[in-house]
Amino acid sequence: MQFRVPALFGSLRGWTTANAWRDLAAGVTLAAITIPEQMATARLAGLEPQIGFYAFIGATLGFAALGASRLLTAGADSTITPIFAGALAAMAASGSGSLGAAAVALAFLVGAMLIVAGLLRLGWIANLLSIPVVTGFLVGIAVHIAVSQLPALLGIDGDGSDFYRRIETIARNLPSLNPFSAAIGLGVLAIMIASERINGRIPGALIGVMLATIIVQVFDLESRGVAVLGPLPGGLPHFALPSLDDMWQLLPLALIVSLVVMIQTAAVSQSFPDPDGRSPAIDQDYIGVGAGNLAAGVLGALPVDASPPRTAVVAAAGGSSQMSALLAAGAVLLLVVFGGTLLAHIPQAALAGILMFVAQRLIHTDTIARIAREAPIEGLLGLATTAAIVVLPIQIGVTFGIGLSLLHGVWMTTQTRPVEMRRLPGTTVWWPPSKTDLGECVGGVAVIAFQAPLLFANAETFKRAMIERIDGYDTRPAVVVLEASSIADIDYTAAEALSEVIRHCRRTGIAFAIARLESIRAQDALDRFGTLDALGPDRLFHSVEDAVQALAPEQRSQARDRA
Repeated sequence: MQFRVPALFGSLRGWTTANAWRDLAAGVTLAAITIPEQMATARLAGLEPQIGFYAFIGATLGFAALGASRLLTAGADSTITPIFAGALAAMAASGSGSLGAAAVALAFLVGAMLIVAGLLRLGWIANLLSIPVVTGFLVGIAVHIAVSQLPALLGIDGDGSDFYRRIETIARNLPSLNPFSAAIGLGVLAIMIASERINGRIPGALIGVMLATIIVQVFDLESRGVAVLGPLPGGLPHFALPSLDDMWQLLPLALIVSLVVMIQTAAVSQSFPDPDGRSPAIDQDYIGVGAGNLAAGVLGALPVDASPPRTAVVAAAGGSSQMSALLAAGAVLLLVVFGGTLLAHIPQAALAGILMFVAQRLIHTDTIARIAREAPIEGLLGLATTAAIVVLPIQIGVTFGIGLSLLHGVWMTTQTRPVEMRRLPGTTVWWPPSKTDLGECVGGVAVIAFQAPLLFANAETFKRAMIERIDGYDTRPAVVVLEASSIADIDYTAAEALSEVIRHCRRTGIAFAIARLESIRAQDALDRFGTLDALGPDRLFHSVEDAVQALAPEQRSQARDRA
């Protein structure tokens, strides 16, 4: 396997001043949406709001330097933050380190794993989770976000070390909610929903936060119990390096977070192709997001991820390259250095309203309804994933969902059974019989298809079903042809099972052949495992009809000789 190091700032290649105005407009729009969202996501992780700014700056620089997509934007993300927020808080509470140090260590781990995944071209891993399981995962994440933000939105105490205690605390303190905080939070949520429906480029979060801040100051709502952020420390971020002890403890969590980042990065890369029409380079984008995580860690921030909504904003605003994100990062940097006091009176309820908006967007009701209607069994898988993420510690729930998706794939593979095929009248085409077209049989010939890869998971089922079908005919066939066009690959266990079927036919005097084995990988596997030798010479055919024409007369001739 060859490793290809991506060109530095390759996503800017071909950029000209003719693109400057479009990228400037996209960058300003992106900054307006990013500033409140990054603050809110940092608060979701239990960190100071400015940490979200550092995360966005680092993510943007890292991805622009090594990523491929011209439109993808990365930063602190509310999809992955709930996965690690509780675990990092527990580490900090146990005295093994600070919350910030643990976040830095996790960012370094996730960055390193993504870079390795990109270099090894592991983009296929993003396909391991089915749509129903991912949909259920997002619903569970949305529930956690909503529960974590209800106290700030309602202006009540909602502290709790886990999901259940937080629910209990919210219920106990609900009578003492602050109506001003609730009005601010729900107002920001309403503004964001309305802005999105009117035009996705309207920075509803920024408008809502600005209006909420003005209202707090004009009506002196701080004196009425409305909590605000307070002055944020200005100046440049302090460079940080991870603790090796923290990294060792966080390794399992980093694997889970990395897989989720890979899935979301692949989705963003495929959903927002480059303006010049180039195909997505998902593996290189993994390297870019990995570099973004490393840069965010160096700046003392939390892990970052590709962002679907912010990338959609850049695309809608006409962005042509990573210059849009770099300009937005420059604006955020100016705010970090010079504008800390401007953010002091932002109400915490406003940031909670932003996260409530994010939570409701994670619940894809149309997808849920379609899955429930068209694939109810898979809908139950999604529901089980949601329940696991809500009921169990969230990182364990995510692991459960991943395992459930993989088990479902394996289960479907094991359910494949051999199918008898018949010749369509007047043709040389062999096809599975249907209710309207039964096809015709050819005397002494059985054509059987297996429509799945032959793997360890279904090898025993394949062997038993093939032998039962061959022995189940009223008159034993003289020729059995395995139609193998759907067998994309064969592993060692399955090759042994196929060899046993061949030996069974030989013991009973049946000629066995394989037709339409189109997969090069499957052909190489049969050759490597010695199955072709067991099959015998001239027993591999390009079509079923070729096999039937070649072997059926031979069997009739042998029968006459024996007579």
